[in-house]
Amino acid sequence: MPLAAAVRQSIPATVILPATRANRCEACPGRHDACATVRTSELERYAMTRTSQTIAAGTAFVDEGEPALNVFTVVAGVVKLFKLLADGRRQIVGFLVPGDMFGFAPNDRYTASAEAVSSVTVCRCSRRQLEHAFAEFPGVERQFLDAITRDLTAAQDQMVLLGRKTAHERVASFLLSLFRRQPNDDDSIDLPMTRTDIADFLGLTTETVSRVFTVLKGSGCIAINGSSKVYILDRDALAELADGAADEDD
Repeated sequence: MPLAAAVRQSIPATVILPATRANRCEACPGRHDACATVRTSELERYAMTRTSQTIAAGTAFVDEGEPALNVFTVVAGVVKLFKLLADGRRQIVGFLVPGDMFGFAPNDRYTASAEAVSSVTVCRCSRRQLEHAFAEFPGVERQFLDAITRDLTAAQDQMVLLGRKTAHERVASFLLSLFRRQPNDDDSIDLPMTRTDIADFLGLTTETVSRVFTVLKGSGCIAINGSSKVYILDRDALAELADGAADEDD
């Protein structure tokens, strides 16, 4: 049995529920990103090129190596991207939040698998539909190219994080990155992923991640509400720590 198929048997079966077709583009997080150049008068027609789907938490809905038939925009929830090594080990390579896109792939094959961390709503567009949208809606292609460029920059930042930063700097950088991408009025961050998932992404152990969260809480940088909500109390101090400009207090 192929490795990917064996791993898939250990997670819930895919449950993708088609959402009612309603034009909610104006309220979509992607409205200010990939779709920013689409005029309001064109939104209804633009929405016809894509399909909204709700995906149950814990469901893998994209397999690494499979034909890259669709491009996705996250509308709600959190998605984790991961790769599998030949011996079955897993490396999380990214977390996606509302407004993020994925599915662009060289050689027409997905380069990572995708799983819904929480209940997720995505906007799905086939590659063929996307090509038509590029031709029909001037400016959309440039927005998608900008998104790909941001992904490349994020990949470079991740290389620096894994190669040079300490555990405290990695966790601080991770929290600030999510904070910038999840603007909330109460300075909070949604963290539906487990500490093990965060550790996998940051190249740390689960114990180390938990310890650093405790240190950051004790220092007054953050407050924690349960396991899935973090409040940023001192952004400047957290930024100094992320940049290596602050002393680490273990």
